[in-house]
Amino acid sequence: MMDPCSREPNSMLSIDAALEKIKAALQPVAESEQVALNNALGRVLSEPVYSPINSPYDRNAAMDGYAFSSKEIPPEQPFTLTLAGTSWAGRPFQGHLQPGQCVRIFTGAVVPMQADSVIMQEQVHANGQTILFPAETIPRQHIREIGEDIKQGSLLCAHSKKLTAIDLGLLASAGIFELAVNRRVKIAIISTGDELTALGQPLASGKIYDSNRYALNGLLNDANYEVTDMGVITDNKQHLEDRFISAAKTHDVMITTGGVSVGEADYVKEILDRCGQVNFWKIAIKPGKPLAFGKIGPCCFFGLPGNPVAVLVTFQYLVAPALKQLAGAQASKPLQLTATCTTDLKKAPGRQDYQRGILSQDHNGEFFVTSSGKQGSNMLSSVSRANCYIILPPECTGVQAGDKVRVDLIQGAEILKS
Repeated sequence: MMDPCSREPNSMLSIDAALEKIKAALQPVAESEQVALNNALGRVLSEPVYSPINSPYDRNAAMDGYAFSSKEIPPEQPFTLTLAGTSWAGRPFQGHLQPGQCVRIFTGAVVPMQADSVIMQEQVHANGQTILFPAETIPRQHIREIGEDIKQGSLLCAHSKKLTAIDLGLLASAGIFELAVNRRVKIAIISTGDELTALGQPLASGKIYDSNRYALNGLLNDANYEVTDMGVITDNKQHLEDRFISAAKTHDVMITTGGVSVGEADYVKEILDRCGQVNFWKIAIKPGKPLAFGKIGPCCFFGLPGNPVAVLVTFQYLVAPALKQLAGAQASKPLQLTATCTTDLKKAPGRQDYQRGILSQDHNGEFFVTSSGKQGSNMLSSVSRANCYIILPPECTGVQAGDKVRVDLIQGAEILKS
């Protein structure tokens, strides 16, 4: 695949081909650990979880009313039963339901063994201990059977599932209080470049503040990741090599920004050739063409471009899926939507373009997207305003207002209501 706007003779790698190469090089972390259910949100299960009990554990009432035996119902006429007692949630009726009797019962309370029906309290008339039932009383209703929701021994959550809040509730309902999960992926992030200035310091001419580490720290805020911010390293070969080797010994993944573009990659490539096996790719995407990927010992290395928007795009589409694979999570496909574009978009053919857009949904459920502004790879303000990427394929030569386009939500973003 060639980019007509590029003077580079080498063909570029499609994003799908890059993802396949990365996927083939990775294996999930092998170690697991036990965590309490309260600490399991977002973690990835290292083994399946089965229910040790039935749920419901007992037959119980689906609503407030009266429990009785359907044998008491005469043909098509009202009837009365004598109130024998009450079954409360957590305090079952302790007696034996005799013929001609019923029990006052509340939602979730155990249904007496001799009863097979519950009638809503609004459908009967109580006169002291005598309960009048209507002629249209329907038998065998409003009882939750044992194991109706979950059978003992049935699968609750599969291996490799990333646990949601709903999963925690499900597991708690079965009495599960501890789980085996994959250990966290250990990730080091490093910014490179003489031009970077730490926050809180005055900005000199020719310098910029380091924004990439702060964006990456936010993107890596995940229960399955343990992140070490290793700061900024200046363009010093020995310092870079020492830091790379040190980080590789104690981390599963290293993510750097800067130093992989044409003209600035020479010293980084020289270092990585000495201490690891890292490929420098040209990916057919915009922004984010330069990417380094490989290994330093057992540690996976991702070298991202320095421009902040390129960092965001390459992270979401190339790094994030890889980290999910390393964490052992189930493979998934991101939600893709089709929207009507309300602005003209410029594009040259050759690379897949990830333009920043603002996605909204009208009252009919239709999606509309507009450009969030200038599309330079250094312009974080347009990404901050955006909630999606407008995906323009390599062969696309531009979009006119009214055209349908594919959009992907930016990580953590929400759809606006128009």
